[in-house]
Amino acid sequence: MSMVTLPAWFWAIYYLFLFATLALGLWSLARKKMKSASIVAIIFAITVPLVSLVNSIGRAEGTHELNHLISQLQEGAVWSVYVSAGYLYLLVWWMLFFSKGKDKPNKYAAK
Repeated sequence: MSMVTLPAWFWAIYYLFLFATLALGLWSLARKKMKSASIVAIIFAITVPLVSLVNSIGRAEGTHELNHLISQLQEGAVWSVYVSAGYLYLLVWWMLFFSKGKDKPNKYAAK
């Protein structure tokens, strides 16, 4: 039985994104910046891949993970809504993380 999956480069970027989110979330939490948002990001970075993995195990043969998620989202499966909301939150968290960093003046910049 041959299962269809996404390419290796996709998984490399995906796991890099998750590990970077965990690391920056913990760093942000340690620095006491965006505390509640970082806690939620850490929780999503841990639970979203687990929920997605558990629910993708029984997918139809010939479909990869993204197609399965989209089809389950169209059917209104609760897990797919949670996973999609989690990914969306993580993307928004990254935007907030970078926008908060640009608000502060650089203390090493020439005056």
